[in-house]
Amino acid sequence: MRLAVTGTSGQLASSLIEVGANAGVEIIPIGRPQLDLAGSSEGIAAALAAAAPDIIVSAAAYTAVDRAETERDLAFAINATGAGAVAAAAAMLGVPVIHISTDYVFDGRKPTPYLETDPTGPLGVYGASKLAGEQAVAAATPNHAILRTAWVYSPFGNNFLRTMLRLAGERDELRVVADQYGNPTSALDLAAAILVVARNLVATPDDPGLRGIFHATGTGDASWAEFAAAIFHASAALGGPTAKVKPIPATAYPTPAA
Repeated sequence: MRLAVTGTSGQLASSLIEVGANAGVEIIPIGRPQLDLAGSSEGIAAALAAAAPDIIVSAAAYTAVDRAETERDLAFAINATGAGAVAAAAAMLGVPVIHISTDYVFDGRKPTPYLETDPTGPLGVYGASKLAGEQAVAAATPNHAILRTAWVYSPFGNNFLRTMLRLAGERDELRVVADQYGNPTSALDLAAAILVVARNLVATPDDPGLRGIFHATGTGDASWAEFAAAIFHASAALGGPTAKVKPIPATAYPTPAA
């Protein structure tokens, strides 16, 4: 199976390359300058067609949550218009597309885990752009699986785990938000799940039960402070950097997208 993934340096693309190598799947990462999600739909289609894939994973995205509040046009160009162009290219090639989305499409106020059937309600530009991307993908092709994930971490790219370890090398104590909860998700585990979904989509082109929106996260939940403490506990066992975690409320750490 030839799997084209948008993005070359992101943590999910890097994880797919590693997991795919062990699973006998040919991973073809496509990024700039060949693929510019903010560019023309024709250019996006040409870049993906050149890879001759059996399936496409739409993983590249604008992920600067706070900066999106002042870069709305760019966020929507990449996360909505670009995502739709990738899905349209998949339809043109006659192959399925797996689109990676986010828990930011919800407002976070539900006291229990969100279901795929729950109403969406993004609070900021980033979430709104990702929701628009989901809608663009669904409009472009019925042959899609949209995977919503959350709190992705890995040894690659920029993520909470790597940030905590870097800061622990600079400070003895870190103030970490303790009243926001989510599902920490290993990018390597997510990549393995994507390969399962990809194989099923390719093998069963007429099964509607495998197409639509699905939630794909780690099974446990934690606050950011609890996640940080778990990171440092594991790091200490390996002789890595650690820091004391001081829990704080989200109101003590305001952000533009809050």
